[in-house]
Amino acid sequence: MKKLLKGIVDFRENMLLDYRSKFSKLAHRQSPDALFVACCDSRVVPNTFASSDPGDLFVLRNIGNIIPPYACEPHHSYQMDVAVAATIEFSLLNLNVQDIIICGHSECGAMQTLLQNTVQPSHLSSPLYQWVQYAASSYERFKRSKTKNPHISPCNFLSQINVIQQLENLKTYPWVMERLQMNKLRIHGWWFDLTTADVFYYEKQSDQFLLIDGEGAINILEYLG
Repeated sequence: MKKLLKGIVDFRENMLLDYRSKFSKLAHRQSPDALFVACCDSRVVPNTFASSDPGDLFVLRNIGNIIPPYACEPHHSYQMDVAVAATIEFSLLNLNVQDIIICGHSECGAMQTLLQNTVQPSHLSSPLYQWVQYAASSYERFKRSKTKNPHISPCNFLSQINVIQQLENLKTYPWVMERLQMNKLRIHGWWFDLTTADVFYYEKQSDQFLLIDGEGAINILEYLG
């Protein structure tokens, strides 16, 4: 807490004047560029590695950057997470964002939990266990994969597969599919490497995560048109 409080005082005394005008404008209306879905891992800070300002990103963070599949029928074996669904709905219907980014990261604790796969009976009722089960489809996809990357650890490879799976889960939401079909929305898979602070994007054509550097950014923009 001491560090947080000191940070607030430092911001107030040294930076507030530079931000006051921006916050004053944002107080009346926000118009973020994208919905950014990230893990709540304390080491992952989207506003830092994306060099974004207040108002640029509408951020959803949870353990494992998971998007539970959309469900509205009582016979489904899973339940829709209302907080995630509400965030997606608000970002599209109220903020009209045109891009959704799902960003995983290396050394993810949620992915490590899936890999360990050592569940005691007492864990079955744990909120953490129940939440991570939304990524069970990612783990099954990982086990079926025939193209395991020898250059990264199993945990990090699963983390990348999880990003791809969450993109598929995102498409189960009616507001997402409607906008995708109308070419009013683009969805992206990113992956952040904690060791190097590099960010990678998923290229569906090659089925690989490619580095976002100067050339990579140009390729993405050309692809987006």
